[in-house]
Amino acid sequence: MTKTETFSSVWDAIADTPEQAANLQARAELMRQIAAIIKANDWKQTDAATHCGVTQPRINDLLRGRVSRFSLDALVNIATALGRRVHVRLEAA
Repeated sequence: MTKTETFSSVWDAIADTPEQAANLQARAELMRQIAAIIKANDWKQTDAATHCGVTQPRINDLLRGRVSRFSLDALVNIATALGRRVHVRLEAA
């Protein structure tokens, strides 16, 4: 009989530690919001790259959800380049 393990989120399932899961979740959320800004402006990847201050391949990675290729610092820098401010809110776990 196989034991089934349950997790409170997909991030908890793929991360080795709660800290890693929280970091992955924060990066994914920033990426989702940046991608939404790109879509709302109807930018092609090259236009988005110019606005974000990164290369087109970086935008491609972002739009494809390649979380592992971005640090929180890099995503905050991209958001700032788009004229956004990143706010952090702590909640009880």
